[in-house]
Amino acid sequence: MGLVIRNVSKTYGSFQAVDDVSFTVTPGRIFGFLGTNGAGKTTTMRMILDIIRADSGSITWNGAPNSDVPRRDFGYLPEERGLYPKMAVDEQLLFLAQLYGATKHDATVALDDWLERLAITENRSKPVEQLSKGNQQKIQFLAAILHDPDILIFDEPFSGLDPVNAEQMKAAFLELRDRGKTIIFSTHQLDDAQELCHEVAIIHRGRLMISGEVLEVRRSVGRQVVSFGVADSDDAESADLAWVEGIPAVRVARQRLDHLELAVPDAVAAQAVLHEAIRRGLTVTRFDISYPSINDVFLSLVRGLPGDEQTGTGEPMTAATGASRELVGSKEQ
Repeated sequence: MGLVIRNVSKTYGSFQAVDDVSFTVTPGRIFGFLGTNGAGKTTTMRMILDIIRADSGSITWNGAPNSDVPRRDFGYLPEERGLYPKMAVDEQLLFLAQLYGATKHDATVALDDWLERLAITENRSKPVEQLSKGNQQKIQFLAAILHDPDILIFDEPFSGLDPVNAEQMKAAFLELRDRGKTIIFSTHQLDDAQELCHEVAIIHRGRLMISGEVLEVRRSVGRQVVSFGVADSDDAESADLAWVEGIPAVRVARQRLDHLELAVPDAVAAQAVLHEAIRRGLTVTRFDISYPSINDVFLSLVRGLPGDEQTGTGEPMTAATGASRELVGSKEQ
């Protein structure tokens, strides 16, 4: 059954933080909760954790109300970090794990394993305040997982991490998934979600825009993207490729340094570009067909809504806006 959020709303005074949000998280999967700052992600996560109560709607885990789920079943990495700065890393993590009901032996075994996985064993006896920001974030992450919870909720876990630490964190996510954990994480870095997640939900200004499996969400805009380049045109912007937009239903979505990204309705239109390039005697150096990225889907959903500015490059690809949609489909990524 998993985690089921149904028609959940939350207001603070006259401010509608979350407005009639519904989605489902499949057990044992990584779920990305996506949106800009202030979209309602943190409020929703805190309602899942029963830190704050929803004004209306229901939240259940495997059929039981979330308020009845034991606290030790949850692991939470808040966006606002909360460690004891002068307390040693190992002392602090063992203390927190035991508060959640883990035995000292089990917590110690898990701690030794994860310190090694995250390459911070040498920091185990140091006070947290002596660690770098990235390593402090790793310690906060360990505080959320060391008691072996079933549901892991991470609020902006990649915020402030350098590329090396971010890759270590992603590897940890995949390891936890392989152990059967259900992972929900929020982010406004949408590339991370596309890389890691089975399922995503996009929330904007408190309203759910779309949710479903990653590939189905990427398909939802009704277009495909062709990365197209030809020889002797290292600078795609100055290359004579104006003929491309003369092909029916094809338009240039973005100009990259060495290729174009074309928006096409289907593979037939994409093949028409390739055939025309060959007819013109051009040497095609790049021709990849894919679905729009999660970032493109997000932009296509929020652009043009009242109160939202036009951002980014190129025009948005066609997508339904305004209404929530829950998609069920292929498990392919």
